[in-house]
Amino acid sequence: MHIVLHQPEIPGNTGNIGRTCVATGTPLHLIEPLGFRLDEKSIRRAGMDYWHQLEVHRYMNFETFTELHPGAKIWMATTKARHAYTEVSYGPDDYIMFGKESAGIPEEILVEREDSCIRIPMLPAIRSLNLSNSVAIVLYEALRQNGFGGMQQEGELHRLEWR
Repeated sequence: MHIVLHQPEIPGNTGNIGRTCVATGTPLHLIEPLGFRLDEKSIRRAGMDYWHQLEVHRYMNFETFTELHPGAKIWMATTKARHAYTEVSYGPDDYIMFGKESAGIPEEILVEREDSCIRIPMLPAIRSLNLSNSVAIVLYEALRQNGFGGMQQEGELHRLEWR
């Protein structure tokens, strides 16, 4: 699984998403321009001490990204989609793309990929969810569909034992 952020604007969101990617073993792909520098304190703070463990790739634009990943299955998360994120089948090597906080994925990109557009259902009075929350919701559904491969699925108590 791969997460793609198209022109993210808020460093704290990208930091949180980076931490989620580290926790799930998911590479993060950033399509420029970014609304911040990757060395900003807010990214490090949100990603905490995990940022150095993140597999992160940067691209000058969407065209460069698609040229470097020919044939990749790219799901486009957008409030404009007709299908819910739970209605599709994710493959283990799929890419899930999210747009910038203020505008989402440009319609010029979406219009050519209607069958790959997915949405998170919500009440009509809400414009959108927070970007890092949206990534977590969709990524974990995709991982669930693929059996959470390689992820720890059981926890242990630190001081006591389960009865």
